[in-house]
Amino acid sequence: MNGSDGQGARKLTIHDFQAFKTRGEPLAMVTAYDHPTASLADEAGVDSILVGDSIGNNVLGYSSTLPVTMDEMVTHCRAVSSAVRRAFVVGDLPYMSYQPSPRDAVLNAGRLMSEGGADAVKLEGGAPMLAAITAIVGAGIPVLGHIGLTPQSAAALGGLKVQGREATDAARLLDEAKALEEAGVFGLVLEAVPARVAWIITESVRVLTIGIGAGVHCDGQVLIMHDMFGLSAHKPRFAKQYADIGAMFRAGFEAYRADVKAREFPAEEHSFKIKAEELQRLESLRDTAGTPG
Repeated sequence: MNGSDGQGARKLTIHDFQAFKTRGEPLAMVTAYDHPTASLADEAGVDSILVGDSIGNNVLGYSSTLPVTMDEMVTHCRAVSSAVRRAFVVGDLPYMSYQPSPRDAVLNAGRLMSEGGADAVKLEGGAPMLAAITAIVGAGIPVLGHIGLTPQSAAALGGLKVQGREATDAARLLDEAKALEEAGVFGLVLEAVPARVAWIITESVRVLTIGIGAGVHCDGQVLIMHDMFGLSAHKPRFAKQYADIGAMFRAGFEAYRADVKAREFPAEEHSFKIKAEELQRLESLRDTAGTPG
């Protein structure tokens, strides 16, 4: 374990997250979609990994999150959960996996837990999702709520826009946060919400708030790894780029292509050898095989 928090490899739980809020320690969450990157994030001491339905945009080449399926989420949750020792893994419930009915919500949340190895599930939405949240929590599955900008319902919101800029909308978000807390969520993602509004919500609920484009006063933060490392075609305003791995990838691919074209790769150190006597036998066998019978 290379993280600097001193907690070793003990698996974090929702009780740890509540303790984070109590003592004022911010929670660090990132997205990851595969085994290698999840392992690196875990080794770095990241507290939680979200296997987001943003895999649709960032990995699978979809134009939005809407086409992402349960089978895809289960597969990638399994890859991430099998990589971590300490980080708490949250699996996103994709579009139409929980909206039709509380029964659908419970069954699909159960798949992310039993098949995907997630420690909790996340779903988007406020008041209309209360029945689904209550049902999932009632089945013993931890739920992370998500209000503000909810990409699965972007069409109804008029696009990917900041939410809560007007007082009535901000008051609605506060009411939704309290309602989701009452329904049993252990935390709330606040996406694209004015910082002051997010601060008011954070101070008004007992559960953890995790911001993405919601200011510094949330109880934690989440960023999409592709935004962090220069792998996204579009960089949101709220994202900070910590490295340009995209540029490194491109440079590496270009150098590889150049080496191949120049026959400089593979070099001798990348190649396997055959003993001289075996090569001599091979030459003899080749000569024999080429002699007419």
